[in-house]
Amino acid sequence: MCGRAQAQSRAFTVGGVMRLLLAEDDPMVGTALRKGLQLEGHSVDWVRDGLAAEAALNANPYELLILDLGIPRKDGLQVLRDLRRSTRAIPVIIVTARDQLDDRVRGLDLGADDYLVKPFDLDELLARIRSVSRRYVGRAQSRVEYGEVSVDPATHEVTRDGNPVTLSAREFAILLALMERPRAVLSRNQLEERLYGWDEEVASNAIEVHIHHLRRKLGERFIHTVRGVGYTLSEGQP
Repeated sequence: MCGRAQAQSRAFTVGGVMRLLLAEDDPMVGTALRKGLQLEGHSVDWVRDGLAAEAALNANPYELLILDLGIPRKDGLQVLRDLRRSTRAIPVIIVTARDQLDDRVRGLDLGADDYLVKPFDLDELLARIRSVSRRYVGRAQSRVEYGEVSVDPATHEVTRDGNPVTLSAREFAILLALMERPRAVLSRNQLEERLYGWDEEVASNAIEVHIHHLRRKLGERFIHTVRGVGYTLSEGQP
């Protein structure tokens, strides 16, 4: 499968931490992919058939789907076809052992954003995830600004009053979630869903720790706590 079994955990890179859905029925391939992607900071929900993939897509806000064509109960191409007929705009990378030209053409014609034939190296998949996510971000959103803080979703650059700010992957994900909906109050559960997969153990104070670090870097008043509800950006700005 992937030529690199492990990846070094590191701070945010272009493509950033995302919540991914992996639809793959091979246990060895799925285990290796999920572990490698998690080591890069991504949260990964793993399903093993097409119906489970559709249920997960309907229930959760994923930022990218990694889709094997040979999954049981509903073929990957059928999952892709129905996804593209829906209103959900989510990038899809096909990973499959099918190496025939007709299969690649059908997948791309049905709306896949990229196509990888097994075996492949994890580094190549990560590069393609970054490339596809840049294209989607570029279409959907330009620089986001709130008060003195500016975020570029395409490059993941953050500045405060024009000065660069270094954030961890998960700090960036929380900041972008808040800045995308600056008047909304996001609960701890909503933020955890953005950052963590189903089977990842989440410390009870994880979100609070990330919020603390963001306040230290962006200003103590930049993020406001609504007691008993969640977090929102301060109307007074930092």
